[in-house]
Amino acid sequence: MSLINGLPAHVLLVHFVVVFVPLTALALVACAIWPAVAQRIGIALPLFALVTFASVPLTTNAGEWLEGHVDSNALVRRHTELGDGLLPWAAGLFVLAVAVWWVARRNAAAGTSRSARRSLAPARIAAVLLSLVVATGAVVDVYRIGDSGAKAAWHDGFSKTASGDGGDH
Repeated sequence: MSLINGLPAHVLLVHFVVVFVPLTALALVACAIWPAVAQRIGIALPLFALVTFASVPLTTNAGEWLEGHVDSNALVRRHTELGDGLLPWAAGLFVLAVAVWWVARRNAAAGTSRSARRSLAPARIAAVLLSLVVATGAVVDVYRIGDSGAKAAWHDGFSKTASGDGGDH
């Protein structure tokens, strides 16, 4: 995918990633910490994480096309390098979303049995800790990629002073 309605697809698709990765990260952490939230959200958590995961390679592929159609410089190359690192974080969000959903289902099936809850406690603790790490890493990576992309797109692309057209808008 290269163009959408005459615009580079990357500049449109990137908005999905910028919104979906943090939302998936937030939902994952909420579901990992609060099993009632995970049970209420259910299968929507891993499905949303799958959409997030799928949006990353679409966006990076469109970005690679765009990279070949703009002047190359250090800022563009840095953005491209950072962008290539997001897929493992998105995969981690997806895998953990499936795991948290599965643990929530097992908890619901176990009912209120104390021994059943105790046997699932290590899996739940691991899910919470891993979710916090992966969610934080994914959100920080999206921020770093977005910041580098904005710098690559806007450096020398505007004047720091008003254009002086004198018109009131």
